[in-house]
Order: sequence, then C-alpha cells, then structure tokens
Amino acid sequence: MSSASGSRYDEMLDEDGTIRAAYADFRDWYDGQDISWLKRQDAEAERFFRRIGITFNVYGEDAGEERLIPFDMIPRIITAREWRKLTRGIEQRVRAINAFLQDLYHRQEIVKAGRLPVHFLRDNEAFLTQMIGFTPPGGVYTHIVGIDLVRTGPDEFMVLEDNARTPSGVSYMLENRETMMAMFPELFTKIPVRPVSDYPRRLRRSLQASAPACAGSRPSVAVLTPGIYNSAYFEHAYLADQMGAELVEGSDLRVSNGRVQMRTTEGFQPVDVIYRRVDDNYLDPLSFQPDSVLGVAGIMDVYRAGGVTIANAPGTGIADDKAIYSFMPDIVEFYTGEKPILQNVPTWRCSEPDSLKYVLDNLSELVVKEVHGSGGYGMLIGPTSSKKEIAAFAAKLRARPANYIAQPTLSLSTVPIFTKSGLAPRHVDLRPFVLVSPNGIDITPGGLTRVALKKGSLVVNSSQGGGTKDSWVLDE
Repeated sequence: MSSASGSRYDEMLDEDGTIRAAYADFRDWYDGQDISWLKRQDAEAERFFRRIGITFNVYGEDAGEERLIPFDMIPRIITAREWRKLTRGIEQRVRAINAFLQDLYHRQEIVKAGRLPVHFLRDNEAFLTQMIGFTPPGGVYTHIVGIDLVRTGPDEFMVLEDNARTPSGVSYMLENRETMMAMFPELFTKIPVRPVSDYPRRLRRSLQASAPACAGSRPSVAVLTPGIYNSAYFEHAYLADQMGAELVEGSDLRVSNGRVQMRTTEGFQPVDVIYRRVDDNYLDPLSFQPDSVLGVAGIMDVYRAGGVTIANAPGTGIADDKAIYSFMPDIVEFYTGEKPILQNVPTWRCSEPDSLKYVLDNLSELVVKEVHGSGGYGMLIGPTSSKKEIAAFAAKLRARPANYIAQPTLSLSTVPIFTKSGLAPRHVDLRPFVLVSPNGIDITPGGLTRVALKKGSLVVNSSQGGGTKDSWVLDE
C-alpha cells in the first residue's frame, strides 16, 4: 500500500538531493559502475530467478497462472540506529500479540476490562472455540510472525498489518540476498551488511525449542504443505530443504498411539513439531472442514493432549484480523503496560455506523480492505479508482459493513529501483520476520522489502504486480 497525497519521504535522497548517510557507500559504488554492465546484471538476475523457479501461483481472475516475482537489484538500506528502534517496537508488539492470544483463549481479561467488545470475538470466524482453555507447548501461539511496516518520515515507521497465521515471503528475502551476493560480491566486502542466510537454522532451532514435553532431545520437525498448487509452495519446499526438515502433505501423516506419525523410508515415525502452511479450516477434518484432504484426521486431539506442537497455533488468525488490528495500540498497552513504540495506521471500523458514514462519504480518498483479506485482493484504493468502481464498492460496504475497515492513503517512503533510464523512486513496505520460542524472540535483520514497480503505484503485493528487493541492515 502507498501514498496518494502529501510529500513523500525518499530514503536515499534528502530534500535538496544530497545522499542520505545510509546510502552514501552504496551510491559511491553505484556511480563508479558502467551502466551497460549494470543492465546486463539486471537481466542476469531475472534469468537466475527463472532458473531456480522463484514463482508464485496467482489467484483471482488469472487463477492457475504462474508468475515470476520481479526482483530489483538496488538494495533497500536501513541504518543500525533505525533498526534498533524498529526491533524494540517489533518485539514489544509480538509479546503483546502472544499475551493477547493467551488471554482470549482463557480468561478474556481484555474483554472484561471493556477494552475489546466481545462481539469482535463472537462474530469472528478466526476465533476457534476448539482452542479455548488450551495452552500450546511452551505457551507460544505465534512461532513465526511477519509484521508489515511502512515508513512515512525520517523516524516514523508504522505497522500496516500483523501476519500471525502463516506469514509468507521469507524465501524471497533469502534468495534476494543470495542473488545480490552472487552478482555483486565486492559490495559486501565494502559495506558492512548484517547477514540473513542463517534464518533457516534459527527457524529450526526456534521450532525445536517449542517442541512438546514428549519429544526427545532432538525433536523432529516437518513442514506441512497443502501441495504443489499452493501459491507459496516454492517457499514450503525451500524452507524444508534449508532446515533439513521433512516436507509433508496431509496424506503423509496419520494419528497413531496418541502421536502424529510421518511416513518415512523406514516406515512411520513420530513427528514432534509441525510447521504448518495449511489454513485452520483444513487442518483436521474431524474438528473443522469435514471434507478437507489437506490436513490430518485427529491431529487436534493429539495437539490438545500435548502430543505435538503446531506452528503457528490454530486460532492465531484472530490476531491478524484487520478489525482487531484497530485495537492494537490498546492491546499493546493492556499487556505490556507501555505505550506502543510502533504506531498503527488510523483505522475506521465500518461495523460502527458513524465510521461507516464517514467512509462512504470519503471513499475516493481512502483505502478500504476486507477484514480477513490478504495479498491485495478485495480492496479499494479510492484515489486510483473510477467513479463506477467506487459506487460498486459502496454497495458492497452497505451490504456487509462489518467485513471492512478503511484507512487513509498515507504518504509512504520511496526507495530507488533500477530502470533503463537510471534510478527512479518507488513506494515500498517492509516485512521483518520474527521467531518466537520459549527461549525468546529472534528478529532477522532486515526482512522482505516489497516494491511497487509502476510509477506512482500504491500496491506492492506480488499478486498485484509488485516486486521485491534485498533489505540491508547496516552493521555498526
């Protein structure tokens, strides 16, 4: 998502065109390169992505189509000081989300205190009654979290949304770095960039630390994928391979002797931790969708009996619901006793009559999103929509107001991309990846920068034509 109004903050150039400190060393290097060589490297990067198959499946109108995710070779650079502030804010928010989930499925103190109206749970499909009264192994609900951040000024980062179900995109963060290191090795000797390549090892360690009490000294980990037709299948296979974990589908698992067993070349073996990339509804046909073939019959019984860890825990989706998001400043304060370090984007809940009226009156200036939406689908970007599109969306809003929230179109930061005519500014967001285990919170330095490749575009999602770039966090 990005700006429609106001003056934007450029992360590389000051108002008077001077290079900001974060980009000084990179720009020195860039200005010393031959432009035709840079163009050849740009084409080489695309060939590299095609060769290793970094694609995603498209849903919606072009369903079934596989697309290459465009990669831009100009890094997005964050200083050590900026990153310190960000990590404090991210850690505070992730702790609050975990405490919130523990509370929602137990005493619901936040509801009793009048800080969250009960109907936001009662009418919410992401709130799972099957999780009430149950605490996952180690007390961790969100083992892997993606926090989407946008920047609006020198020291202003805001959270656009929380991804607490099954955040994706980490494989692109890793491949973007690998590509950059292969193409420009001298850059990494010249500029001190913090590494990200150990993420799979850290992920495995974090998941093993969250294993149930019945696991041995070396808990086994498996990645549960819906299969090759899922849009993020490349990532599921990639992470399993990099972690040295088994990649399994529902048909490779069964429940036996109170454990989830995994088919191996030596017969069925117990699995301790399942990093699932299957939605709650499809996880267990006995507990949720009865016709699901993607999950494992009886897995929820084993889970509730403490026989397996499911990461992320079922029912965490309530924390990335966009109506719940609007309460996050309250949630952070309620569970940490501190003011939020990272601000929310102002949000109107269309379920409330006054907010709905305001949103309908100002649709041409707002961004409207589905409460459970993701990937840029089902949303309206007022400033770039026609009168006809706005009128059609207003009808949807009136029919199901509780299904939507609205936000202002912020003036978001830009970073340079490489174009045929040189560097040009484009809007970006950032998704840092956070690992949570009983041992603590581990934030990978950087994350996935998604970039809107079209001039002035407001949408960075790959499904809507956006690309990605390497995110550098500078060492001290």
